[in-house]
Amino acid sequence: MENAAIAFVDLELPNVVFLLLVGFVGGLVSGFIGSGGAFVLTPAMMSMGVAGVVAVASNMCHKFPKALVGAFKRYKYGQVDVKLGLVMAVSASVGVWVGADIQHAVKANFGEAGSSLYVSVAFALVLAIVGGVVLRDALRLHRTGRAHEDEETSRLAKWVQSVEIPGTMLRFKTADIRVSALFTLPVGFATGMLAATIAVGGFIGVPGMIYVLGVPSLVGTATELVIAFVMGLGGTVTYALHGLVDIRLAMIILAGSLFGIQLGAIGTTYVKPYMVKVVMASIMLIVAVSRGLIIPVYLTQLGWLGLSAKMLEFLRDTSFMFMIAALLTGAIIIVGAMIRGHRDHKLSLAKEKAAMR
Repeated sequence: MENAAIAFVDLELPNVVFLLLVGFVGGLVSGFIGSGGAFVLTPAMMSMGVAGVVAVASNMCHKFPKALVGAFKRYKYGQVDVKLGLVMAVSASVGVWVGADIQHAVKANFGEAGSSLYVSVAFALVLAIVGGVVLRDALRLHRTGRAHEDEETSRLAKWVQSVEIPGTMLRFKTADIRVSALFTLPVGFATGMLAATIAVGGFIGVPGMIYVLGVPSLVGTATELVIAFVMGLGGTVTYALHGLVDIRLAMIILAGSLFGIQLGAIGTTYVKPYMVKVVMASIMLIVAVSRGLIIPVYLTQLGWLGLSAKMLEFLRDTSFMFMIAALLTGAIIIVGAMIRGHRDHKLSLAKEKAAMR
């Protein structure tokens, strides 16, 4: 299938600095919640004028080396279930191939505006739905006074774990679950499909592991990095063959994110699983608003809507401000949780020493 010519954006100093900062925050978020951080990185690139499909492709290119670093870091903390990650990566890879084909078709038939509209609509819908579900769960824990207790396995996950399908049962030691491989297939496929669509498979992968399979939050977010590595590598090759990867964007973002992802991974050792859900939901919902605001802009570019130039500029600026708000919110919540967690950890050690005297 032939693709329309791709116009890569010019990279001036302000754009490079912006990408480095976005990469750092994206890495920080990725290391903390395991979603890859692409739900801030892809829209951030698009806010600079990068075509949606190029932003997705370049994001996947930067993701697999970053995910490898994050997975190794959290593996040392005993949070990664490598077996579960590899099992889910098999069906996720199939999902990536299917999703990439859909992206290519949209780009070929509707151009850059159509590609950006497709990515933005997918972002807004998925983020609003998943972010709302995760926020509701976090608020439930807070209302019941169990925000600082260990999380409970959902009723759906308990049922999934109770289903015995001969010849398909797998035991995952780190996640401490035993489920049929048939339940991991749809979760993995959806993860890959979404990753190829908006470069964020963790939106489905992490909640899927937590609420469907019954994986603990910290293990789920860490294991997602293994899946992200496999998907990112395969997706990069697929998109590169179509000339859609802007290696400049990928390398600049990677430079900023490699430090951020290690800091975020360290932060998980000091916080309760509840905070992972708070961070995930907060950023998802803010970015959903940002992408929702930009949809009328792409509709106008396609000739399906007739907005004035002044209104288009207002929507672009407002969307960008919400994007910045999402970045700052994520950074503030994560750093604040790390500081509080580290302080509580030190107080706990001090009390233990005092009790031993």
